[in-house]
Amino acid sequence: MVANAKDARQWARNALHGIGDSLYTPFSGPDGDDIDWDAYRTLVRHCVGTLRHPMLWVTSGVAEFWSLTMAERKMLLEIAIEEARGIDPDVIVQSCTAAMSAKDCLELTRHAQDAGADIVYIQTPMMELHGGEGALNFFRYIADRTDIALGMFNSPSSGYVLSAQESAQIVDEIPAVCATKEGSFRPHQSRFLHELAPDLVIWECDTTVYRAGWLKAGIVGPGQLGTTGYLFETPKKRALSQYWELVWNDKLLEAMDYAQESGLDQFELDMRGWFTRYPGRPDYFTHWGGAFKYAASVVGLPIGSYPESRPPQAKLPEQARIDIRAAYRKYGLIDDHNA
Repeated sequence: MVANAKDARQWARNALHGIGDSLYTPFSGPDGDDIDWDAYRTLVRHCVGTLRHPMLWVTSGVAEFWSLTMAERKMLLEIAIEEARGIDPDVIVQSCTAAMSAKDCLELTRHAQDAGADIVYIQTPMMELHGGEGALNFFRYIADRTDIALGMFNSPSSGYVLSAQESAQIVDEIPAVCATKEGSFRPHQSRFLHELAPDLVIWECDTTVYRAGWLKAGIVGPGQLGTTGYLFETPKKRALSQYWELVWNDKLLEAMDYAQESGLDQFELDMRGWFTRYPGRPDYFTHWGGAFKYAASVVGLPIGSYPESRPPQAKLPEQARIDIRAAYRKYGLIDDHNA
């Protein structure tokens, strides 16, 4: 169901649970000017049907939202809802509507509300942001004109990371805001944010906090708000799902042992570099679309005839492909025959 603004926080506590897949955009045509819609439909069906992941995260960083037209973003959401709900009517569809202008964000948010998305996430504005006050004004502009659950995406790729106090003020003044994806790997800030806004559902991207018992303590929530879980497991090796089932059931020692023995911990370390770092700008947290899509191709998912990112990202170097395949081989998701 689509959560309205008034009921957003009560809804979020129960609805946001499980692995939430952030979908890539499969490009095709010269310079990736087109989208391979059949490949995208296959990706959605794989995540929801084959892997049985209960949530989707649509048109965000992995999808390269900055390179998409408004029409493309709307169509990607509509297809995700159509395909996912056809398999699992209860799947949670999370729409990301970040935009340079509040008016564009509003248009995308209204579309998400009308299309049947469950919740909309707004990434911290990326240009000319006047700190927490500017972010609050941005959220208020959207909330005053919509009636849907809202979430924050506090990403370092925006260029400004909200402090716990700034985020808490948004929560205090905007009742529709019910969840946040804290993408800056600052667990101490997430802990402080929970103290300031205890009703807010928090996904902390530094997942070591889950091993420290933060889920049982109620500091973080059980929903993975925008991860690429479909790149970390296959139907034959459900390592990611098995690991998180142990965490959700508070079997933390077993979970840590399993992550080590299954190779999951090492695989995450091996993959993180190419997913989030461009060598020419090592201090910037990126979402390298070409890296995510190459990884998807290694596990047999369709990525379109144009495998690279759209501008302004760079093409993926051959060393990245070598490293990604080696990581998958070591992890055991591919064998020597198809490696």
